[in-house]
Amino acid sequence: MRVKIPTIHGNHIGLNAMIILEDGSTYRGTGFGYPKTVGGEFVFNTGMVGYTETLTDPSYRGQILCLTYPLIGNYGVPSNSITDSYGLPKYFESDNIQVSGLIVHELSTVANHRECHKTLDQWLYDEKIPGISGIDTRDLTKKIRIKGVMKGALSISEKQINTKELLNTIKRTKYDGFNFMSQVSVDKTVEYGDPKLEPIVLIDTGTKYSIIRNILRMGYRVIRVPWDMSFNKIISYKPKGIIISNGPGDPKMCNSTIDTVNKLFDSTLPILGICLGNQIIALAAGGDTYKLKFGHRGQNKGCTELNTNQTFITTQNHGYGVKSNTLNKTGFKAWYINSDDNTIEGIKHESKPIIAVQFHPEASPGPYDCLHIFDSFKALVEQNGSNEKSIHSDRVNGGGKFSKE
Repeated sequence: MRVKIPTIHGNHIGLNAMIILEDGSTYRGTGFGYPKTVGGEFVFNTGMVGYTETLTDPSYRGQILCLTYPLIGNYGVPSNSITDSYGLPKYFESDNIQVSGLIVHELSTVANHRECHKTLDQWLYDEKIPGISGIDTRDLTKKIRIKGVMKGALSISEKQINTKELLNTIKRTKYDGFNFMSQVSVDKTVEYGDPKLEPIVLIDTGTKYSIIRNILRMGYRVIRVPWDMSFNKIISYKPKGIIISNGPGDPKMCNSTIDTVNKLFDSTLPILGICLGNQIIALAAGGDTYKLKFGHRGQNKGCTELNTNQTFITTQNHGYGVKSNTLNKTGFKAWYINSDDNTIEGIKHESKPIIAVQFHPEASPGPYDCLHIFDSFKALVEQNGSNEKSIHSDRVNGGGKFSKE
């Protein structure tokens, strides 16, 4: 049977557009999407495909994203009603676009794909996100690589651009030291999967749907909880393990999560940290984090496992890292390192069932070479189940005490 492949033409294109960075650099181009002025931290991603997954990744909250691949939008945007076997959106990592603005070299004004539902410019318009095309994204990327990420403003308008408005927007823009958790985390517990299955608690600091998908693949149900849920409340769900998700911003802004994870260290529960979760685990153990010059964002980042000297190609999206010299006396040691700059890409505890990676093992978009991280976590959960301790709430001290069952 022949399948008719739809061809859709863009509608929200051809507007005036300008970028101003905090160092004074100015770029003029053609606007698309929703006409507005926004501020944010300017970052770049080197991935070649997967812009629907990328734009809906909550780790990009508060950022204006430059895609380095020269042509974007040719396969359009699928319907969010398309779901996988678990009922999760198949092509999106959250319910909305998370970036504040989008920068591309060339926007495809025609979208053509068997699952195409709308064009990229229409999607941005529907979600009130501005985009700019027709600028030298290579020059912008080189500038960020040399000078580091910086704040800036993007304006899309049917009228002449007001430069003063952009400069004022930059002054009002906050990223470093800003807590994005209220924007990306759930405000109440959400459960996924068969209620009869044993639970894994997912601490939501900006999780992607693909993390939930992989927990379900492991054979557990998911209890997704807010970023600031207390230790006692988490333990009341009697989880078989804990996963701390990815997310945006400075990990030191997640004080509540750090405190909770520190208390979880005293339990026997297996813990997996992903991206921001990796940084939170390091901070909870007494380590330190720092801001990278321009971050790691792409789908072809090599990471080497220190135990085997094997290198994996990973998907990454982070602007902060763990200081390697602060892991001494924390009980943690480096597990993976970045093959390009030797920064830490994963840590594991020397005696407890706690592991964490800075890259995204769930990928989406990107290569799926590191799904084995979830299998390693599952092995820790199953191993722990054979020698488990129950955890009882200590209402006086707000902590936990343990007893053999």
